[in-house]
Amino acid sequence: MAKKRTKADKLQRNVERLATRDDAHRESQINDKRSEPISKIPDPTEREEQIRLRAYALYEARGREDGHDLDDWLRAEAEIMGTNIEAAAA
Repeated sequence: MAKKRTKADKLQRNVERLATRDDAHRESQINDKRSEPISKIPDPTEREEQIRLRAYALYEARGREDGHDLDDWLRAEAEIMGTNIEAAAA
């Protein structure tokens, strides 16, 4: 019987998929999408994918240091949504 995939399995599969991409190509995609106003990314699933990609880029930029996944996600979300991180933390 096939094992049911969990959210963690899906996330791990996405992380592995992203790790195999060319770094320069991925970074240019992140920068292109991040610079667009939120109104140009109306689909919530596409917006979530952009946040996921940016959070992963932040993780890699830190040298793949574990334990900051929530910080990376919130920072990426703030960048994509165009909000101020300090204002969100207050």
